[in-house]
Amino acid sequence: MVEIHGSCADGFEPVREAFEANFDAGHELGASLCVTREGEVVVDLWGGDADTAGRPWERDTIVNVWSTTKTMAAIVMLMAADRGLIDLDAPVATYWPEFAANGKDGVLVRHVLAHSAGLPGWDPPIEPRALADWDAVTAQLAAQAPLWEPGSRSGYHAFTQGYLEGEIIRRVTGRSIGRYFADEVAGPLGADFHIGLPEGDEPRVAELIPPVIAGDSNALTGDAGTSLGNRVMASCPVTGAEPNERWWRAAEIPAAGGTGNARSVARIHAALACDGELDGVRLLSTDTLDRVLDVQTDGFDEVLNWPMRYGIGFGLMSESTPLSRSGRAFFWGGWGGSIALIDRDTRTSVAYVMNKMGTGLGDLRGIGCVFATGRVVAPG
Repeated sequence: MVEIHGSCADGFEPVREAFEANFDAGHELGASLCVTREGEVVVDLWGGDADTAGRPWERDTIVNVWSTTKTMAAIVMLMAADRGLIDLDAPVATYWPEFAANGKDGVLVRHVLAHSAGLPGWDPPIEPRALADWDAVTAQLAAQAPLWEPGSRSGYHAFTQGYLEGEIIRRVTGRSIGRYFADEVAGPLGADFHIGLPEGDEPRVAELIPPVIAGDSNALTGDAGTSLGNRVMASCPVTGAEPNERWWRAAEIPAAGGTGNARSVARIHAALACDGELDGVRLLSTDTLDRVLDVQTDGFDEVLNWPMRYGIGFGLMSESTPLSRSGRAFFWGGWGGSIALIDRDTRTSVAYVMNKMGTGLGDLRGIGCVFATGRVVAPG
């Protein structure tokens, strides 16, 4: 039996039980779970090992969360809109003139936030280490043609979304998106989440265990096949082990390279669950926060190979992603299993982060914790 550490408020025992069950079933190496309600932490749990050598997962252990990072980049974009620095309905080229090349003058900022910009990958493909070369990968995206009419449909922008968002932020603020996030979000909230990890935090990082799929391949390697998903994943073929290297953690990879734990994710998201403000720190106005729920596309995502309903910056509830019964809930998750849910109706945030990656979409470890929270905190 793995010892689970932390705290769980009265009434939230089913959430703790769901978290413990993952360990009891042998599905975890190390993990953390945090739930906030009305801005207060009601569940804060962690347990297991931070690496295969048996180093314990501690209270302040952090790990790469893959695409759960996208929620942080989306918050930065929404803050920029709230502060009048960008217009979500404006063309990207308004702020990044070179981006208009090859028929992209019709790509709007909100298309980028909803995976409908038509730039889900790089053509020609890049090697993973190129992700650390900001100028090179953004210049390549600026020169490409969109694969479809912007806004007409979605195709998951696994890596490219963060670079598109980050270059917009750099153009309008003079700061990188990681620096802006640290200065305006993580710093004011005292949240231990990083887009570009300082070297001094390296000793706290957990080893990430990549998934093993048939043929010793993995879900993001892809091949040169004809499907859009294969072509997109082959445009930057990662193995899942890259976050175990310093170059990855030091780089700003805003769609997939964030490092944190469940507590830091849930704290930042608690501000959104509480109408944009937490502990006197206002990230967003309610009007801008409301725009997250504006449906941008609702249909089959050919990259994810799954039906998706996208709002602005987040996934929305639908028959294919029924994570909450609330009318104002939204979410996202990361490759391997990390997941985060924000529910404005119940003013709840849920975050689950682990280091043993699962395979495919819909990993049930974190989803089970989300469902357990929903049974405890039902919509009014």
